[in-house]
Amino acid sequence: MKKPTKSKTITYELKPGRVLTARQKRELEKLAAMPESAIDTSDIPELPAESWKHAVRGKWYRPVKRPVSIRLDADVLAWLKAKGSGYQTRVNSLLREKMLQEVRK
Repeated sequence: MKKPTKSKTITYELKPGRVLTARQKRELEKLAAMPESAIDTSDIPELPAESWKHAVRGKWYRPVKRPVSIRLDADVLAWLKAKGSGYQTRVNSLLREKMLQEVRK
């Protein structure tokens, strides 16, 4: 008889935060109405330019992946696979590049 195995799945329940008070809402509205120049940022000075030298945009962004089934021409699939492992990632990259070109127009 097999022993029941413990599930390694962790589930988190997203609970709404507490409701803002009327005072907090007024403060937020007041801040939102302020011009950028009126906001005191002296306690958070800007980083020098050299701090941004190795910055990468979107490094930690990971969009949700969904499994799909697509039909590709055999020669297209062979070309993708000939470039090494990760042909599905390559298909996604090519499609994302095309999508972004169209969205930017």
